[in-house]
Amino acid sequence: MNMHNPPHPGEVLREMWLVPIGISITEAAKRLGISRKALSELVNGHTSVSPQMAVRLSVALKTSAKVWMNMQTNYDLWHVEKDRKRLKVQVFA
Repeated sequence: MNMHNPPHPGEVLREMWLVPIGISITEAAKRLGISRKALSELVNGHTSVSPQMAVRLSVALKTSAKVWMNMQTNYDLWHVEKDRKRLKVQVFA
């Protein structure tokens, strides 16, 4: 398992649910009602969890949609914070 800090939600989905359950991307996509390509892109960290995907995952995995949205927000914020010093921002006051 090679997760980042914090991990992309797709990595969490793959490592904590799909692999342990032994379900393929194709089967999981079918159960989620999405294309195989869409799920593959998520699991491989190429797309973000949308609110709709968060709800789909919450139903399929009996979790909370907020958990998935929070994971995505934490992941995105972590990446932006790493480059905070490169941002050209001035204090308002």
